[in-house]
Amino acid sequence: MDRPGLTLPTAAPREPEFGHDALVVCDNVVRIFQTESVEVQALQGLDLLVHEGEMVAIVGASGSGKSTLLHVLAGVDAPTAGRARVAGHDLADMGRAERVHYRRTIVGFVRQQSSQNLVPYLTASQVVDLPMTIAGLARKVRRARTQELLETLGVSDCADRRPDQMSGGEQQRVAIAVALANQPRLLLADEPTGELDSDTAVEVFAALRTANRELGATVVIVTHDAAVSGQVARTVAIRDGRTSSEVVRSGGSVGTPGGAEEYAVMDRAGRVQVPREFREALALTRRVRLTLAENRVEIRSDRGEGA
Repeated sequence: MDRPGLTLPTAAPREPEFGHDALVVCDNVVRIFQTESVEVQALQGLDLLVHEGEMVAIVGASGSGKSTLLHVLAGVDAPTAGRARVAGHDLADMGRAERVHYRRTIVGFVRQQSSQNLVPYLTASQVVDLPMTIAGLARKVRRARTQELLETLGVSDCADRRPDQMSGGEQQRVAIAVALANQPRLLLADEPTGELDSDTAVEVFAALRTANRELGATVVIVTHDAAVSGQVARTVAIRDGRTSSEVVRSGGSVGTPGGAEEYAVMDRAGRVQVPREFREALALTRRVRLTLAENRVEIRSDRGEGA
């Protein structure tokens, strides 16, 4: 019972958990591979948030860790340390049954090689129907969903064609339909235009935007092509296993000319990757001077007074 005139201290409000409102959460994710006697750290404390309804591109050079990240999000691989979660599923601690359910219903995956997305002896309608058959959906539901996907993605005329009767762009759009068959919340695409010419690549990106805007899938695309930033609203660059920068489009519409601004990404430990050209221009080495100015942080070389 409170005594008159005595005010008891109240507990400070708890800070919301990092990524509590995001569909995809990567919190200080580490992935280490052991190859004979060599240990390779593919992800080195990567942070990433993707919210429901976004379409995001992950770009980076070969060996940057972007494909490893995609395999973690797809449930193919598990992080060595850190927290990775998609739609409430803990990707570091899924049992076999949950992992199978996750890969069948929560995520869809489109690979670069069309031969890995489609089945040579099945038509487009049959291969889109296949994952729904495995999931046990009724034939009437499967037929309607297959027709809807092929029409929406502009490949209804491929319904009765096998892969060798389709162009490369048609194969990838059918592959997107397959990946969306069980209405996943997250669609992952690994270099989906890597084997296509520029005009066909534009068509495939248009299909991915349709999957995002009309079919309701959150889309994450991994690519080495930095020019993809013109096709999506947000581009996240990975370097040395960490997110290093983001490009956010602020004007025009996606797929058309418009303003875009690049931001450096600071992780939860306060680390920022300074681009190589900046480091070389200012002779920034192991140690730097940090100064807190009125509305900015200044970084100087420890060798002099460079701005």
